[in-house]
Amino acid sequence: MTEAGQLLEERKKRVFDAVQLKEPDRVPFMSMFTFFPARYSGLTYEELMYDYDKLYTAAKRVIVDFEPDMYSNPFGLVALGPIMESLDYRQLKWPGHGVSTNSTYQFVEAEHMRADEYDAFLSDPTDFMLRVYLPRICGALEPLKRLPSLPATYYIRIPLGAYVFGIPEVAEMLETLIKAGSEGLKMLTKAREFTREMEELGFPPMFGGTAYAPFDYLGDNFRGTRGIMLDMYRNPEKLLQAVEKILAIVADSTIETARRSGTPYIFMPLHKGLDGFMSLDQFKTFFWPTLRELMIRFIDAGLIPCPLWEGDCTSRLETIKDIPKGKAIYHFERTDLFKAKEILGDTVCLRGNVSPSLLNLGTPQEVADYCKKLIDVVGKGGGFIMDGAIGVPDEAKPENVRAMVETTKTHGIY
Repeated sequence: MTEAGQLLEERKKRVFDAVQLKEPDRVPFMSMFTFFPARYSGLTYEELMYDYDKLYTAAKRVIVDFEPDMYSNPFGLVALGPIMESLDYRQLKWPGHGVSTNSTYQFVEAEHMRADEYDAFLSDPTDFMLRVYLPRICGALEPLKRLPSLPATYYIRIPLGAYVFGIPEVAEMLETLIKAGSEGLKMLTKAREFTREMEELGFPPMFGGTAYAPFDYLGDNFRGTRGIMLDMYRNPEKLLQAVEKILAIVADSTIETARRSGTPYIFMPLHKGLDGFMSLDQFKTFFWPTLRELMIRFIDAGLIPCPLWEGDCTSRLETIKDIPKGKAIYHFERTDLFKAKEILGDTVCLRGNVSPSLLNLGTPQEVADYCKKLIDVVGKGGGFIMDGAIGVPDEAKPENVRAMVETTKTHGIY
């Protein structure tokens, strides 16, 4: 085995030992980043979004310099500018398109499914996605509204319905999709090349798929925050039916994607189940049951769910302990990680949570001191992965990131 091959296996084992609540040789370090490589290499955020070669080089430099135990391929999160622009994508503003060239993404909150459209979604989610949702979030896909209902298109209606593709605006849309598809293949080819080179250098990928909690899937993408919060009071039965429907959709598609990738870790960013969004009783009713079932399905499929609990979830700790032991990673942003260790330490691997304020504005010594405290308390006995609160912030000082990494590698030895 080559030296890089040996490093690859050592890093995989180090992380997997932590997942299983064992003591690895040392505390693992792994972290996501979005636009940190731009600042680290003197580029603009916009350049990383539109120039695949520059993104490749900048991201490689970060990984080689900081040597994480696992890395997050940047292409699926960053290299989206040309595709989103061609589709007239409306759910995000991005560097150079709605925000300045060195400003990060801004999510555009909107209601893309009205309260009176639950039945249409529940009856046929695919038809709703195709003819209602996509035309609302992509300007270039508005002609999809002209398509007939697919379940109603059968036998002689198939050739009779072909005329719709000859309508000028629909034909133009198809040409746009071909253009976006070609760009997508170009981007994914570069992403696969990046994955191959990182493996050759001894770095395993962090995630094999991404999944939303069913409640977040519905709230973030369809109903909007205000809409779904009102639904908990005005339309709870339809809301519960919808998240159950979404559960199966997300589980099946994510498992298939992860199996193709060969990487078992599933990234699960969580948004609306936080302490500040809903009560604990509402969390137990609307959010947790389908999230837990989704994680169980992943675990049963041999995958490792990795929810990122954004914000503060301290009041949820006793509830979210109810999962199989040593089968997941809980990444906490602002939740008290020391309290989490007390409650969850014998159940689930913990990850985090060096704050953005510390990485952006602190000194290397302050970062090192906090990391040592995390290692001594949260890392005691194993089951801990060092990371930023939500990865490496875009504006983090490189010397502070290095302090986090080096402290983990020296002080984190078991």
